[in-house]
Amino acid sequence: MAKSAKDESAKAPTGKAAPEDLLGFYERMLLIRRFEERAGQLYGMGLIGGFCHLYIGQEAVVVGMQAAIEQGDQVITAYRDHGHMLSCGMDPRGVMAELTGRIGGYSKGKGGSMHMFSREKDFFGGHGIVGAQVPIGTGLAFSNRYRENGRVCLTYFGDGAANQGQVYESFNMASLWKLPVVYVIENNQYAMGTAIARSSSETHLHRRGVSFNIPGEEVDGMDVETVLDAGRGAVAHAREGKGPIILEMMTYRYRGHSMSDPAKYRTREEVQDIREKRDPIDHLREKLIARKIATEADFKALDKKIKEQVARAVEFAQESPEPPAEELWRDVYRA
Repeated sequence: MAKSAKDESAKAPTGKAAPEDLLGFYERMLLIRRFEERAGQLYGMGLIGGFCHLYIGQEAVVVGMQAAIEQGDQVITAYRDHGHMLSCGMDPRGVMAELTGRIGGYSKGKGGSMHMFSREKDFFGGHGIVGAQVPIGTGLAFSNRYRENGRVCLTYFGDGAANQGQVYESFNMASLWKLPVVYVIENNQYAMGTAIARSSSETHLHRRGVSFNIPGEEVDGMDVETVLDAGRGAVAHAREGKGPIILEMMTYRYRGHSMSDPAKYRTREEVQDIREKRDPIDHLREKLIARKIATEADFKALDKKIKEQVARAVEFAQESPEPPAEELWRDVYRA
């Protein structure tokens, strides 16, 4: 059985987050939720083309992990990526403009939902091919080790991608060379429309690194403080030269795999039960109230602020022109 991150990573800071940090987490999680809700509306109106994978329900994972890293550490993920972008500090206006195919987007309207990048924020995408970001993230970790710069790469992938061959090739390389990479498996229970128990012989995905001597830990991905605590330990493990580590975040997506997915493979009662009992934003709100950090009036004001921020992002996207025809040939490698 794999060793836990807590066994392998010593002296990492733990404990409850500071009150101001918790309020910041709540604000970022709410921004992701409201942004994704509006993106879903725009998709339904025909203003967003192509694929669109929403992050609603998984907000605690990326917000907690982002708080565990330092400036200069890298982040790379798959196609359910809007939450990662916003958590990295990318401008919601640029993200929304990219979703709607406008020149003001992070990829000048040419990448869409799945292909946005920001070197300024150390965000390396957004990748549409299942599992393809895992060897790239491993390569980023290799560059960190080669340069001896003390940086760590967070490499996210889902429970479906956990069965891809290139993931295990990456595990082998990362373990062999003790690369500073944290593999974050966002286990939202369904790979597209297939429940994990029907597609994986080993459903405890944090154990997938056992044969490569990579320690792993299962984490409650619906609790941002728990994510932060595990993230700090894992990042310290990687930064101290102990090699890769796996964090399996047990989370849940409320919407379908993508906007085109009616999600008939699960019951309405299942989704509603998670919403009522484990919603990450509601859970954090309850903590903030219980610790007398914020009041209902504070939450109401914050929700209004976030909705206005998202509305400005939509307005910016709608006012930004579509890319000109000649933009088609820019940023394309031609031998």
